[in-house]
Amino acid sequence: MDLKEIQNLIKFVAKSGASEVKLETGDVKITIRTGSDEKETIVQQVPMGGQMPQMPQQQPQQQQAPAPSQEKASQNQEEQKTTSEDNSNYITVKSPIIGTFYRKPSPDKPTFVEVGDSIKEGDVLCVIEAMKLFNEIESEVSGKIVKVLVDDASPVEFDQPLFLVDPS
Repeated sequence: MDLKEIQNLIKFVAKSGASEVKLETGDVKITIRTGSDEKETIVQQVPMGGQMPQMPQQQPQQQQAPAPSQEKASQNQEEQKTTSEDNSNYITVKSPIIGTFYRKPSPDKPTFVEVGDSIKEGDVLCVIEAMKLFNEIESEVSGKIVKVLVDDASPVEFDQPLFLVDPS
């Protein structure tokens, strides 16, 4: 299998929407994985036995338009500046762990807190699921919820801002 055939296979797999394709021909084994959210393609060739011919490594050409990402980054920086100026009098409740953020205790229950709700120290604001354990995140401050910064059922990192609270 030559490089041109591999490139055509990568293009075909990317267009088909398949997440993973494994192909074995002769003494070459090829695995192609595509990340549907990140638009990345990974090609891995492993010899199944014997000597594998040396082939030049080429990255798939999927970085066609870097300009929009640069514009998006500058917009994000501008938004952060304005929000940090606006949010200077608010307290940020941050995630104490890595996991998946949920606003409800279960899908059929109401949310723990909404924007505009008054909270006091010790009130449960959300749950974060980590390794099949649901950890209740309690407020360390009293005040009023100004903004929810994370979408329901989305992954969160350690120390990521979750809520803005007006302590007044």
